[in-house]
Amino acid sequence: MLRIALLPGDGIGPEVIEEAKNVLAAAADRFSIQWQSETLDLGADRYLRTGDTLPQADFDHLRDDFDAIVVGAFGDPRVPTNIHAKDILLGLRQRLDLYVNLRPVRLLDTRFCPLKDRGPADIDMAIVRENTESVYTGIGGHLRKDTPHEVAQSIMISTRMACDRLLHYAFQLAGQRRKIVTLCDKANAIPHAHGLWRRSLAAVAPQYPDIEARTLYSDVAAMRMVTHPQEFDVVVGDNLMGDMLSDLAAALVGGLGLAPSASLHPGSAALYEPVHGSAPDIVGTGKANPLAAIMSVAMLLRDFGHTAAANAVDAACENAVMSGSTTPDLGGNLATAEVGAYICAQVAAA
Repeated sequence: MLRIALLPGDGIGPEVIEEAKNVLAAAADRFSIQWQSETLDLGADRYLRTGDTLPQADFDHLRDDFDAIVVGAFGDPRVPTNIHAKDILLGLRQRLDLYVNLRPVRLLDTRFCPLKDRGPADIDMAIVRENTESVYTGIGGHLRKDTPHEVAQSIMISTRMACDRLLHYAFQLAGQRRKIVTLCDKANAIPHAHGLWRRSLAAVAPQYPDIEARTLYSDVAAMRMVTHPQEFDVVVGDNLMGDMLSDLAAALVGGLGLAPSASLHPGSAALYEPVHGSAPDIVGTGKANPLAAIMSVAMLLRDFGHTAAANAVDAACENAVMSGSTTPDLGGNLATAEVGAYICAQVAAA
């Protein structure tokens, strides 16, 4: 029995998660997958109603009673501090030690690539982003805040354990792909925190002699993703570098509406979410693109051994894009629920 927690969250989150749930149900019916889900009330509405972000009882429930968590989006203009999003999403990443953030990037249709003369064979990479450290830990502070002499500091953290385990994951993933790992960092300008990544790579890479290990400064990597995207297979970066490069890579294939992700502690915990935000300006309009959420569900199915079902969902998403059965951001004229219904029908017929 596959046990899944649904956290629709804020904005368009509930809309895209509804379609992801429908597709999951269609895949389960078609491929005889036993599953159950529970929707948890976590997000801006609950925070504004009760002051709760992620109570301990809810965290314990998520940790102990589910195999995977599927998230919609967090962020609401009624909560300008975004404290609930930080506590829930970043809190789950830290407290469940979801150290791998995996963001696959694959071009489905040349119409949506801003680069000339590039096709699907040129853009197929996996961004492997460290998910628990760097400057995203919140360590830092202010001196003389809100004065002309203010000093602000955010501390970048890198540990050998985090570098080693993420690189091992990246090399193992590359072994299933085109056997190239590219570490992207700024070791020239950040010699301590990013120099550690280089030393870790030097120690880990020899353990995978059939995998080519490369290094690029992140600014050069950003440039070459635009000029030579075919060079990239598995791309590794710390939390900051991986965040920026993955959004750039998503722009090469059609934007965040086609950007799924997984946050993983392999063998222990898993969280799946579309990369896009909560988009409060289009809530209720039917314009929310559910494909990234649905593709995240495909990642979930594959990770839990349901390869045929995952392939069917991915193929249905590709068919939707190629046939123009999409929301307006990808040139279609379907509403969110209509895209979901199209995918469900495709999966049922697979």
